Amino acid sequence: MTDSTDIVRRSTILIVDDEPANVSLLERILKREGFTALISTTEPREALRLFREHPVDLVLLDLMMPDLDGFALLENFARLIPENSYLPILVLTADATLPTRRRALSLGAKDFLTKPFDAIEAILRIFNLLETRILTLELAKHGLTTPKSERPRID
Repeated sequence: MTDSTDIVRRSTILIVDDEPANVSLLERILKREGFTALISTTEPREALRLFREHPVDLVLLDLMMPDLDGFALLENFARLIPENSYLPILVLTADATLPTRRRALSLGAKDFLTKPFDAIEAILRIFNLLETRILTLELAKHGLTTPKSERPRID
């Protein structure tokens, strides 16, 4: 186990999915890989409060949820993420249509997995996103920032 792997495993991950079975599955997969700082909710309306209260490094987000869907959460998260900051959001959804993928990515999702997903692929994508976050934070410590891109919005 390398130091960078240990750093990745100490990352805080917020899981937002209205299905308890999906949350439980993600928690089991992540715990098996050594992640311990997991925050989860099956209540989409709780997600914003949890996001504000906890310094998260990654969000795992379902899109199709009652009351407040993942698209609305993506828009809200985008307002809370500081300029020139990289906080990855990985969308996990059963809706694999091209318009859905495009919309989620245009609203700030950094990656997209379709349910049912392969656990190994999910972990690899999670590690990749967290490694990028950690490198971006290291750059910021040295006064180097990456410009926030203006992505096209697709509704």
